[in-house]
Amino acid sequence: MNTQGNVVSAEEAFAKKAERDLISAVKNGDKQAYKQLYELHVGQVYSLCLRLTSDKGLAEDATQEVFIQLWRKIANFNGESKFSTWLHSVTSNITISYMRRQKGWFQRMFNIEDSEAMHYEASASTDAVDLDSYISRLPERARIVFVLHAIEGYRHEDIAQMTNMAVGSSKAQFHRAKQLLQEWMGYE
Repeated sequence: MNTQGNVVSAEEAFAKKAERDLISAVKNGDKQAYKQLYELHVGQVYSLCLRLTSDKGLAEDATQEVFIQLWRKIANFNGESKFSTWLHSVTSNITISYMRRQKGWFQRMFNIEDSEAMHYEASASTDAVDLDSYISRLPERARIVFVLHAIEGYRHEDIAQMTNMAVGSSKAQFHRAKQLLQEWMGYE
């Protein structure tokens, strides 16, 4: 049984033990174990990076940065939470920090109204466009807050801390993102 009183299958128990053993090996400097850990999680990390950055090149670079930092900081993982939960939080923080360091970040942050997304014409066939393409059109701050809150489940207090903005700003950016998405998707 797990902590919630649910029965854990033998397969789940084996997978958890295998991951714990892998993490332990990585903490001891085992590069082969690190490669296996990378292969297990690179898809999820890249997906989150892509949603946050809305740019394939930046997402690839941020994913690389996450795994570089993972090698350096894996000792900080204490096993109190699931590894995937910890990695998700690390990925969000590193990606946001990485984006800040990129050329033009401050310009994009403070000139939101001038972004291409604000002038982008909605496609005539909204059924053919998926939610991710709409999300990628959002202004950067609104997109980051929307992804972290609506998709990844972070609280506004956590988002405010991760992005160095006020809680009220996080809520306002989320509201703005929702309004834009509803407008673009024809739900006015």
